[in-house]
Amino acid sequence: MKAPIPFIHRLDEADERLWLEQLSRQMPDESILPLNKLSDAECKMADIAVVANPDPEDLKRLPNLVWVHSVWAGVERMVNELDNPAFRIVRLVDPELSNTMAEAVLTWSLFLHRDIPDYSLQQQKALWQPLPYVPARERTVGLLGLGELGKASAERLKSNGFNVIGWSRSQKTIAGVECFSGEEGFESVLNKSDILVCLLPLTQHTENLLSFESMDLIKPGAKLINFARGKIIDDEALLYALNTGRLQRAVLDVFAIEPLPRSHPYWTHPKVSVLPHISAATSIYSASQIVAQNVRNYRMLNILPNTVDLQLGY
Repeated sequence: MKAPIPFIHRLDEADERLWLEQLSRQMPDESILPLNKLSDAECKMADIAVVANPDPEDLKRLPNLVWVHSVWAGVERMVNELDNPAFRIVRLVDPELSNTMAEAVLTWSLFLHRDIPDYSLQQQKALWQPLPYVPARERTVGLLGLGELGKASAERLKSNGFNVIGWSRSQKTIAGVECFSGEEGFESVLNKSDILVCLLPLTQHTENLLSFESMDLIKPGAKLINFARGKIIDDEALLYALNTGRLQRAVLDVFAIEPLPRSHPYWTHPKVSVLPHISAATSIYSASQIVAQNVRNYRMLNILPNTVDLQLGY
């Protein structure tokens, strides 16, 4: 008898319904159920769970789990909340998500590259004043993080004429992109980037990576985009860099606390663009397809997708 697959999450009822409908449509041979619909016997049988930032206490009801499949690309909250889990964790790797992120990185890089904030300010002042144009080939965009999202973003930027460089924890190779790693490589990317884009996962090594110390290494007058996680940036360090002119502008889509509190200075800062965590929304349809294929590979071939290294956090 095939064990049911529990769907464990902290979503509202409407989102739960959407996910259950799509997961069930993509896996008609499986029984996908909310945890509260499973009997104690079914909980003991379950070897797979599909999750969205699950409560660790809920996972304890499933003593024979082999692996869980997150429907999010970021799994840092789950990794931090779990204490030496016996099961493996699979995060979502979705080409559709990578494409959406690459689109967002290009969009907001162009927003900064073509001086849109400055022209918007000039419009408010009824000021007719063309600004000097810089060709994309003379504009260096530096990417922090060269995983699936970073690679797709680098290729999209490159195809639009930008000079692209990037940094990652381990050395990567991307055609037409100068790739760096290590501490010296990190400093090089900060020094050289006209637009710095953060796409790193949040781990114990990347929390507050962009601190007062690293802000001092950023190319004077550079612009920053954070589409990763809010806690990678020290808010006070960023505000200081903006206020002193070290950074010219920041586009922020992620924050240490979300939604961003109404009293936060980012909302009214003249050099900050605030976005409501929309740079790369997960597609329920494509994510469910990927989860379904990974479950089939496990059921039929006993093959697990790549799993998260708990020491690295991704």
